[in-house]
Amino acid sequence: MSTTTPLAPRTPGTPAGSRYKILDVLGRKGPMRLVIIGVALLVLLSLVRAITGANGLTSSSTVEATLRLAVPLLLAGLAGLWAERVGIVNIGIEGMMILGTFAGGFGAWKFGPWMGLAFGIVGGIIGGLIHALATIRFNVDHVISGVALNILALGVTQYLAAVTFKDAPGGGVSKSPPRSSAIDTLSMPVLAGGKPFGWESPDLLGSLEDKHWFLLSDIAGIARGLMFEVSLATIVAIVLVPITAYLLWRTKFGLRLRSSGEAPSAAESLGVKVIRLRYQAMVVSGGLAGLGGAFLAVVASSAYQEGQTANRGYIGLAIMIFGNWRPVGLLGGAGLFGYTDSLQLLSADSIPALFLFVTALLFGLAIMQFRRKRPLVAVATLIVAAGFLLANLTVTKLPTDLVTMSPYVVTLLVLAAASQRLRPPAHAGLPYRSGEDH
Repeated sequence: MSTTTPLAPRTPGTPAGSRYKILDVLGRKGPMRLVIIGVALLVLLSLVRAITGANGLTSSSTVEATLRLAVPLLLAGLAGLWAERVGIVNIGIEGMMILGTFAGGFGAWKFGPWMGLAFGIVGGIIGGLIHALATIRFNVDHVISGVALNILALGVTQYLAAVTFKDAPGGGVSKSPPRSSAIDTLSMPVLAGGKPFGWESPDLLGSLEDKHWFLLSDIAGIARGLMFEVSLATIVAIVLVPITAYLLWRTKFGLRLRSSGEAPSAAESLGVKVIRLRYQAMVVSGGLAGLGGAFLAVVASSAYQEGQTANRGYIGLAIMIFGNWRPVGLLGGAGLFGYTDSLQLLSADSIPALFLFVTALLFGLAIMQFRRKRPLVAVATLIVAAGFLLANLTVTKLPTDLVTMSPYVVTLLVLAAASQRLRPPAHAGLPYRSGEDH
């Protein structure tokens, strides 16, 4: 009499015989998927760095610049997240950041850097309340209100700067005097060096990075960039990500706020104060955008300058969409844009090497599309991958204009690849008045 070994139960929706394939793991949700993706990307980036010799891909200086460049975008994205989760499309983030740069520069000049950040938050809140009043009280189209706010903020700050800074020492009609002092930075002694209390600390990670070993030196470079001379303001900004995630997804306040962006009429019928929540969310949204602007004026540079935001408010909205209206995804989008931006600033010669990295990613994406029975999408992805591979093989140095465009191109490609899984709040941008439909 023969016996058969019973088959292990498989997860519903998973094809038979595919439980042990890496691509099926990548298709699932959960922390293990994120860990596998992160490790795979790191190994691939290290392999590309070793093949091409483009050490700037994982250098500590690149990671340091990535942090500095990503924080304003992260705060802009968080501002958009708070607004859209409550049902308001915040095109006015750029204007709120402009107000934050002016207020931050003024506060840092007069009262010090931390007060500069506080002034920037207040400036952003003012912009947020203007947008809230227009969209909530007067039901103005959200896009029109946001664009109007951007134009208004630019004109107001130009006028105020000319009046306030024109005759100040070190100032001018388009810039403020330098800040009175800088915000302190932190370094991890022994691991990342530094001079705590005047002691010249060893730099173990820096020494390992300089050896350019496969994977180990890359990990050391990335870790050192995250540990060496990190501004306290940067740490505060990053901490706002888990705080936002907790407030919006783990509290009653967050549940009510998100329900106001999904089905405000149903939420109000259950006793939720939708209008009040929208004003509160716009105060937070404006404050975050203003903090992002103040970061540019106080931390990333030493003073306010006209045009300092450089359309980062709009990029923040794109990053919010990339992150699928969730804080962790938004953090990844800000890091991606900050990374490519730091490469084009510090290591432009590494951009062609990045093409090889993108080629490998697109090739993997094409395989996944074939397995999901989407042949047209897979073939189109392979064609794009072939274009990047050809660029890597034939281009040794990119023109300056193309190097400058690289962060935007990478962001657009990632947005296009992720567009099929995006789900915005159902009522974001739609008009609503209290008492409607119930």
